[in-house]
Amino acid sequence: MPTQMTIPTIDLSPFFIPGDESGQKKAKESIAEACAQYGFFQIVNHGIPLDLMKQAIEFSKMYFNYPDEVKQECGSKEGAPLPNGYYKYPEELPDKREFLLMFPPQSPFNSLPNDPPHYRETLDEMFKYFVKTGHILEGIINDCLGFPPNFLKEYNDDRSWDFLMACRYPPASNTENNGISGHEDGNLFTMVLQEDTGGLEVLKDGDWIPLIPSEGTLGVNLGDVIQVLSNKKFKSVTHRVVRPKVRSRHSYVFFYNLQGEKWVEPLPNFTKEIGEKPKYKGFYYKDYQNLRKIEPTTHSSSAPQESFNIQHFEIC
Repeated sequence: MPTQMTIPTIDLSPFFIPGDESGQKKAKESIAEACAQYGFFQIVNHGIPLDLMKQAIEFSKMYFNYPDEVKQECGSKEGAPLPNGYYKYPEELPDKREFLLMFPPQSPFNSLPNDPPHYRETLDEMFKYFVKTGHILEGIINDCLGFPPNFLKEYNDDRSWDFLMACRYPPASNTENNGISGHEDGNLFTMVLQEDTGGLEVLKDGDWIPLIPSEGTLGVNLGDVIQVLSNKKFKSVTHRVVRPKVRSRHSYVFFYNLQGEKWVEPLPNFTKEIGEKPKYKGFYYKDYQNLRKIEPTTHSSSAPQESFNIQHFEIC
């Protein structure tokens, strides 16, 4: 019987210890291998305090237990880059979840709850820590791909399009357990905090591999932007959420994005400098996000294969 594949877990503590070049090199090698094999890995000792993560999950459980009419007071604001605040998927859609979405703490588009008390402050802190961890991961991925030093940091210097989602998935029924259908993320990379119920799965060679949660661990997956910049050296991974039985599933998902005006295309060091043809046409990030129809009402389809994805920019 074949051995069950597991998603690698990498310790980021060397990046918080000045001068630990050996530890950093080992971690980068492990992440590079995980990105090439899975497009997904887990991290520990990433800088986000455990107590803060636990508090965020508890506040999320309290908030999503409020009546829908209370949660709907946090509606999306006009002019936001994408729907924010509270949203619940319509019953007729195959995907089943509700979420609260926020932009950076200083964003004028945020629509956040006043209750539970101190939930806003916790969300602000979570957001700031996710950004700090994102900076570290961005530098690691930059080096793993052999980009020029600080290329991603300088290219992706605007954090205004990042967003954080607190999600709740209701318990699975006897007939279906779909949380979020198989899909790829359109950003640079995504970080996921899931509680002990699990449910996140990664597609590898036709098999769905569960991402087993453990205390203090975050999941990280690459998005379409990295796939295009690297001319498909690193791939955006297909993943889904399967709802557990008996109890709800709670998670936090942080999307490390680009600013909308950024131009995305395969970089020369993955194409003409090594005699390879570009595999993708270039595009503005905002245009790609619009084409993906990221609005919750259309993000999940009864026919997921018909939804817009990065394949539409492939050069035949």
